[in-house]
Amino acid sequence: MELQPNPNSPHVAVNIGSSSANETRSPRVGIDRPPIFVLSFTDITYKVNQTKKLSLSSFTKSSKGDSAERPRVRTLLDSVSGEAREGELFAILGASGSGKSTLIDALANRIVRESLNGTICLNGENLESRLLKVLSAYVMQDDLLYPMLTVKETLMYAAEFRLPRSVSKEKKKKRVEELITQLGLEAATNTIIGDEGHRGVSGGERRRVSIGIDIVHDPILLFLDEPTSGLDSTSAFMVVEVLKKIARRGSIVMLSIHQPSYRILNLLDRVLFLSRGQTVFYGPPSSLSMYFAEFGTPIPDNENPTEFALDQIREREATMDGARELVEFNKTWKRQHPDLFSSDRGDTPHIPLDQAIVGSFASGRLVSGSNGTNSMTVASVRKFTNPFWIEMGVLMKRAFTNTNRMPELFMIRLGAVLITGIILATIYWRLDNTPKGVQERMGFFAIAMSTMFYTCADALPVFMQERYIYLRETAHNAYRKSSFVLSNAIVSFPPLILLSIGFALTTFFAVGLDGGMMGFFFYTAIILASFWAGSGFVTFLSGIVSHIIVGYTIVVAILAYYLLFSGFFINRDRIPEYWIWFHYMSLVKYPYQAVMQNEFSDPNKCFVRGTQMFDNTPIEPFNQSTKVEVLASISSSLHMSLTNTTCITTGPDILQRNSVQDLSKWNCLWVTVAWGFFFRFLFFVWLLVGSKNKRK
Repeated sequence: MELQPNPNSPHVAVNIGSSSANETRSPRVGIDRPPIFVLSFTDITYKVNQTKKLSLSSFTKSSKGDSAERPRVRTLLDSVSGEAREGELFAILGASGSGKSTLIDALANRIVRESLNGTICLNGENLESRLLKVLSAYVMQDDLLYPMLTVKETLMYAAEFRLPRSVSKEKKKKRVEELITQLGLEAATNTIIGDEGHRGVSGGERRRVSIGIDIVHDPILLFLDEPTSGLDSTSAFMVVEVLKKIARRGSIVMLSIHQPSYRILNLLDRVLFLSRGQTVFYGPPSSLSMYFAEFGTPIPDNENPTEFALDQIREREATMDGARELVEFNKTWKRQHPDLFSSDRGDTPHIPLDQAIVGSFASGRLVSGSNGTNSMTVASVRKFTNPFWIEMGVLMKRAFTNTNRMPELFMIRLGAVLITGIILATIYWRLDNTPKGVQERMGFFAIAMSTMFYTCADALPVFMQERYIYLRETAHNAYRKSSFVLSNAIVSFPPLILLSIGFALTTFFAVGLDGGMMGFFFYTAIILASFWAGSGFVTFLSGIVSHIIVGYTIVVAILAYYLLFSGFFINRDRIPEYWIWFHYMSLVKYPYQAVMQNEFSDPNKCFVRGTQMFDNTPIEPFNQSTKVEVLASISSSLHMSLTNTTCITTGPDILQRNSVQDLSKWNCLWVTVAWGFFFRFLFFVWLLVGSKNKRK
């Protein structure tokens, strides 16, 4: 079967099932042939259980023995049907809470299919989730973009994700340049996206970039959730005008929109009005006047038909019966005017889905998920466009580019670490080898090691800010979750090295720690391992907590518990048995023990000599001669030779006294490193099972 496209079509003549399609594509200005792709949805129904919020009255009823109330079932979509065709712009309208976004989510496979009733078909065949991810794109209502990337870079990274490696770099650049022209972004090509602290593109341009990153692979189905929200009338019109061009190039474009202007209405091909999840009107916008005239409320001259329709819906929603009268009239009116819905009855011929998709691949139009050859079949559609290592490279390059343009963030973090190091260095300056020096060293180690973890809390907002970008990109399998986790770990590691070296140089020599250069290198290594474990812990926490303030509260609380059970405040052998498990879970325990052993492992180094043994005892206030006499008396009683220069306590004695010898310092180092990997593995598991793109 041979398809003959319009002469101005972007598609070449395609022999369905063959591989001869090498001609150049050109812009299409209209579609004069039967549509290749038709999306139909029939009797879509979606209900959720709405649990009642706890209140004082509910507790009162419970105390009186009343049975608990059953959760109330709320219908968000009620038997909604329609059809969207290639080349058309399909708009879903309605007041707030009418079900516009819910219907878009249902059609875009963002609601668990088991929760939906009804059928969704493409070319008369049920659409599988895996195939839909390849064929479609979904543009969220919010513009979720990296602020420090330019428009061209943003689109280029999207092309790297969505286009296979069989497409050359030059072709990807050409596709991005064509997309910039198509979206009308030529003037903003090299402008950064921007955020609250960095001036960038305008709101309308930002919205068009959001659309661009999801259509870079030229999808067949494009879903948009209120793309004009928050834009002025001119910007909104420009966005819808771009969507009209995308539809005319051979895509099915469906969008929800709150209240379109008259100019935007003229760009729409089909509209569907909803009221509390029910269809109030479905058909071409030009038939709105006839619809309301026959209903008995004709639209006044020079009034926007959509504004009039929405006003009628709102008035009826304020009554007990809602818009039921309009819902019932719509069913009758549709039967009375079958000529307006001929295609919905199946009169429009459908090309078999397999043949249509193979033809799209062969023409070079649909490339996401393909293998780069003309022999592509539906069964061979790949889940991910690119191999693992390419995803890793693109993710790391994008992250480095975005962070390198905000050096102030790292400088603030480095400044905090250095200031903390300087404060500790000046407080614990050149500690001596006395009993008090031992206590001061232990205090320094406890504060220094816990500081490593507290300063990692600044990583908490990173994934929280990227969460929805991640959800948007992985919703259509732009990259693997494992690629994201590994690239995140690799990108975050180099700054940790600089922070570790900075803190070690600031404190090791100033405090007068032991071990020479080897001791210094180990001290630096354990600080780096602490940063690594702390950042892993905070990264994992950022995945399971969605609110920054709550996240900070949890981080501070848990790290306080870690410090409490580290072995500094209470020795390991003094911790109650029912709490000893937390001691071994403490992230501070292992670096604390490591630096203790690094400092006190030398058996030839003495920290308590002669009369120093009386420090922190009732004898301490006495003069030195009295202490010498007491020491001589003890020596005589024990039949030992104890003088003022006799070594009483060495470094290993201190380690034994504080119960920090259950692991060697190197084992403590590896355990700390392992904690970092473990928390990142938990982060990966959470992304697999807990970070969902669909609602139930």
